[in-house]
Amino acid sequence: MIASILRLGPKEIKALRITDDYSLHRVVYSLFEDRRSEAEKNASIPSGFLYADKGGDSNGRLILMLSDREPRKPEHGILESKQVDDTFLMFDRYRFDVVINPSKRESKSRKIVAIRERNEIAQWFSEKAPASWGFTVNSATLEVKTLPVKQFVKKEHRVTQGGAELTGELDVVDRTLFIKSFKQGIGRGRAFGFGLLQIAPLKVSFTN
Repeated sequence: MIASILRLGPKEIKALRITDDYSLHRVVYSLFEDRRSEAEKNASIPSGFLYADKGGDSNGRLILMLSDREPRKPEHGILESKQVDDTFLMFDRYRFDVVINPSKRESKSRKIVAIRERNEIAQWFSEKAPASWGFTVNSATLEVKTLPVKQFVKKEHRVTQGGAELTGELDVVDRTLFIKSFKQGIGRGRAFGFGLLQIAPLKVSFTN
């Protein structure tokens, strides 16, 4: 896997016409060849790359990316990339930061509904993590920050996505599933900047 940082100054943001979350999505997707067929896209086969908008100020904007292939050289901005060493995913405990789209499917209606309250998001995330993503969450360290709703127009359809930023500490309980979660992202909305698991090891030693 390759970790990248895309740095955009005010001039680059203007040149790329970044005005909303969909235009940012467009810019990131332009850096990667999409190898999937239409059938694979409709079946939600992962694209092979994830990104997270770290925001910025009047001086510019920072985009984190994780991909299974090298990104193209951008027409605008500065791109820095490096290989993620395999041992990076062999630690037992990590500090994490993730922007996620908290939602669930109602059992009766089968509709996808947003989870909005911070305590409900924390409970949903902690309960879902072991079986779905391969780790447990240290509840004492977990912090939840709800984010402004993302709204944009895609192919004449208005898209609305709720988001939350979660930080804390995790313990790996299923290595294979945890590695898959890191490489493919977690939760819904990964094509629009959700689900990139940003982690930093908390132990010096690692498991063979």
